[in-house]
Amino acid sequence: MMDKERTRLERLFLRLEARFPRFAMVIYILRQPWAMLIRVPLGILLVIGGVLSFLPVLGLWMLPLGLLLLAIDLPFLQRPMSGLVLRGERQFKLWRRNRRDRKSPPPAG
Repeated sequence: MMDKERTRLERLFLRLEARFPRFAMVIYILRQPWAMLIRVPLGILLVIGGVLSFLPVLGLWMLPLGLLLLAIDLPFLQRPMSGLVLRGERQFKLWRRNRRDRKSPPPAG
């Protein structure tokens, strides 16, 4: 069961790499098994920064990113984070589609 969640999370990371080519190498490196020494402290710092998002410079964007990094090593976070990313992708596509539809002129009829 955990292998299924791990595979799903890996596919989501591959999609992130494809969607954000500028950050693809960083995402790839952070996903490597030896990068756990970088990934876990970075994930914890991002979660703390996300919780303290009311301070300047820190933002709420840090919280999901930190949890996503921690999900690589913590199996109990894999399922909720992959579900969250999938829902976020769907919402983003919906938002983009609605935005596009509002901008396009109505068909002449």
